[in-house]
Amino acid sequence: MEAKIRALTPRTSQWDLQALLIRINQITRGWSNYFKHAIAQRAFEHLHRFTWWRIARMMRTRHRWRWKDVRRWLTDPTGRWRSISADGIELFNPATIPIRRYRYRGNTIPSPWADAA
Repeated sequence: MEAKIRALTPRTSQWDLQALLIRINQITRGWSNYFKHAIAQRAFEHLHRFTWWRIARMMRTRHRWRWKDVRRWLTDPTGRWRSISADGIELFNPATIPIRRYRYRGNTIPSPWADAA
């Protein structure tokens, strides 16, 4: 998954931020919906942090910003960090997808071969 994000976000990428966010959101949403049945909360959090840093570094290089400028771009007036967004499209956070686990049913699962034995 990280290789796909790396391929989309090289430091000298010329992608428009809005188009980039749309593509990254599609990839991460599909990946996280596939793995939401596993124990993947830490992986989702790691993926969000990784994606956020890749986009922040790409924008920093593209606009020749210092870290102070990146902070100014991504914090609100109260000093809280905001999600990366462009024209109403926000970076998707896969950690917000609820993890759905199924209880173990063991021998209570009906089997057509139970009567044959």
